[in-house]
Amino acid sequence: MSLSIIVIVKNEESSIRDCLASVVWADEIIVLDSGSTDQTVEICKEYTGKVYQTDWPGFGPQKNRALEYATKEWVLSIDADERISYDLQTEIKRVIQMPKRYDAYSMPRRSNYCGRYMKHSGWWPDRVVRLFRRGKAYFSDDLVHERIIVEGKTGKLKEPIIHESLLTIEQVLNTMNSYSTAGAKMMAEEYQSAGLSKAILHGLWTFLRTYFFRAGFLDGKEGFMLAVSNAEGTYYRYLKLMVINRENQKEV
Repeated sequence: MSLSIIVIVKNEESSIRDCLASVVWADEIIVLDSGSTDQTVEICKEYTGKVYQTDWPGFGPQKNRALEYATKEWVLSIDADERISYDLQTEIKRVIQMPKRYDAYSMPRRSNYCGRYMKHSGWWPDRVVRLFRRGKAYFSDDLVHERIIVEGKTGKLKEPIIHESLLTIEQVLNTMNSYSTAGAKMMAEEYQSAGLSKAILHGLWTFLRTYFFRAGFLDGKEGFMLAVSNAEGTYYRYLKLMVINRENQKEV
């Protein structure tokens, strides 16, 4: 069996080299860029001739576009800030050669938050479906926090993806801002309501869930920092939804 890697990128020159270097063993690497202004495209071309460029419709639609370029029997979707370890590589090679049993596989994800690999806070084991038979799965159309929808059975891999996600406070703030904006737009399309009290209550609940119910306090100061940033992201998502709804009402 053969394997395609699909990656979507934009201005990822600081991380994409390590990402692609970790998957050079695959039969095919597909990179879909959405307007990088740094050296991302040039770096990607060092690893594959299949680098394509397009606009940005959101995470789910963009990954479905990348999937359309894949030609191999199996597909592994990874992000620019993720790496495939040798142990996970070995496990993937083994399972795709096995007699048909599953149409997709989930794997745990070990994520780095401001220099600490989180063991709690809802960030571990953080199982994600990333490996699937081509034609048996596709991505949801969500603008952010997209998921893979599998038409068949899903198995589990043991080895984790390494996720060098939010290494600095600047990355935390930038991600919180962009994700809360995309999340608010999605909620507006679903005609959800929002107000200041709802924003406060949902933000508070997010903090309590991350820090206490998901044992974020066991992740030290980074666990507290993550709980606060999660709460802020939720709070701002509802505030932005409130503003969007107000503007939509004015246009009616």
